[in-house]
Amino acid sequence: MDPVTIVLILFLLALLLFATEWLPVDVTALGLLSALLVTGLLTPKEAFAGFGSDTVLTLAGLFILTRVLLRAGVIEWIGAALARRARNPHGMLRGVLGTVAGVSAFTSNTATTAVFLPVVAGMSRRAGIPASRALMPLAFASILGGTVTLIGTSTNLVVSGALPTTGLRPLGFFELAWVGIPTALIGLLYLFFVAPRLLPAREAQLEESLREYLADLTVEPGSPLDGLTLRETGLGRDHGLTVVAVRRGAETVYAPPPHFLVRAGDTLAVEGPTERILAGKNTLGVVSKSEQKLQGVSAASPAEVRLVEAVVMPGSTLLGRTLKESRFREHYGVSVLAVHRRQKTLERMADLRVRVGDVLLMQGDATRIDGLGEHLVVMGDLTQRQSDLRRAPAALMVFGGAVVLGGLGLVPLAVAVVVAVALSLMLRLITPEEAYGAVEWPVIILVACMLAFGTAFEATGAAKVLTGELSGVLDPLGPYGLLAALFLVTVALTQPMSNQAAALVMLPLAIGTAKVLGYDPRPFVIGITIAASNSFITPLEPSCMLVYGPGRYTFLDFVRVGLGLTVVTFVVAMLVIPLVWPFHAAP
Repeated sequence: MDPVTIVLILFLLALLLFATEWLPVDVTALGLLSALLVTGLLTPKEAFAGFGSDTVLTLAGLFILTRVLLRAGVIEWIGAALARRARNPHGMLRGVLGTVAGVSAFTSNTATTAVFLPVVAGMSRRAGIPASRALMPLAFASILGGTVTLIGTSTNLVVSGALPTTGLRPLGFFELAWVGIPTALIGLLYLFFVAPRLLPAREAQLEESLREYLADLTVEPGSPLDGLTLRETGLGRDHGLTVVAVRRGAETVYAPPPHFLVRAGDTLAVEGPTERILAGKNTLGVVSKSEQKLQGVSAASPAEVRLVEAVVMPGSTLLGRTLKESRFREHYGVSVLAVHRRQKTLERMADLRVRVGDVLLMQGDATRIDGLGEHLVVMGDLTQRQSDLRRAPAALMVFGGAVVLGGLGLVPLAVAVVVAVALSLMLRLITPEEAYGAVEWPVIILVACMLAFGTAFEATGAAKVLTGELSGVLDPLGPYGLLAALFLVTVALTQPMSNQAAALVMLPLAIGTAKVLGYDPRPFVIGITIAASNSFITPLEPSCMLVYGPGRYTFLDFVRVGLGLTVVTFVVAMLVIPLVWPFHAAP
């Protein structure tokens, strides 16, 4: 069979599988690569070149650096700081959405949405705004921010990495900002004033399935909680923590009233999900005394400390005794941060007598955790959920250095990112195991395989055949019509399939068609890049899936709101792109 025919058949088959997701996208991509090898359309060297490309290395490195920022609590700290400074909740909620767009320009959309979700939910409660009118705008703001820089989303990097194979220069670090910034600004205005009118009023369903823990947290001197009433602290409203008791000296106040004044040295018995307790411990100036005492005698480095959940089994020596009475810390060498019990008990954790089935949230040296014994069974490892603000300055310096050096072109972006990852590992900002776990391997495999397919698409002449046919159909539309058609087709493709796959499918078609018609391919490349990230119409984008359940949305909610935002993006792109990247290249 003719090589062109084989490539076109594989192209259509891959397009069908990407759209239906009958197979995972990375499996489809590997199958496509295998077919190219088996048919002899690519040599092994050509097929595997993508796995060692600058794009793949940069993508993997950015996944790791985003995890470094999360582990250091940087993004979490920004959200908590904004929540504490809220005076006008309505205005502050809009400010948070703007901050989300700004943060998302340099980090993962999904990670940004996940960290800011509880902050926005708390602010919406304070402002009396139904959560359903705030959470979808949060997800959309993170997507808008991703179109501002080269590293704002993996789709931008994928497109940039594929351009050299077509003879075009890669995207500049801030090149997309010409259209990304106005799109983000106008899109935010749409989210502020139009989207809330289109969204239903539904209360959030946050963390219903999360295990509730009881923890004792002591207010340190200088804590932002010192001198505030419980109502003013916003512990329940903004941080998802219920204060069930307060111990001050020898006195314990159970179920303290909202006007109770918190002072440094108070020990708060709080109840809440794991993530809320860990976040509070890192941002509110409170500390677990048992953890503090353990750190004083433990020589374990931060990289060796694990956070786990363990259930108390029958026959344990802990049963019927408090943790202090059983000398838990001295016996096991780990710290109990919190206790979960199915039947809620209104008392401090220190007074709680252990029962069969209690779940202990424990932190300690990995060796000690592994030697807990048969009566304390580890249910899950939550190590990657905890953050340490002490690492934040180093994490910011490493990440910021990579962005500045790569963004200004002082060194290639791939070099800056790889060096930043190496520094993060050497400074123990992240462990090697966490680094490998942070990489989204399906995306890496998809990109590497599709880069190889792009090589086959060009080498066999399939691109020339297909674009020649398309040019005959699209020529009457003129350059503006061609840009609009490519933009809309990309938007349509990116709804059922991944953004990266949609961009890689459309890119060679757009470049080839533009060349045949005598246009500069650059504006069409920019249009496809912006359109590929325009996943507003369905909740299939990962950021949207994070808010889909908590906001109690329906599929049509995304269609109704996302369609308008898609129109905004389309109009801005059609106005700005031809001004910055003319259709006809300068002679």
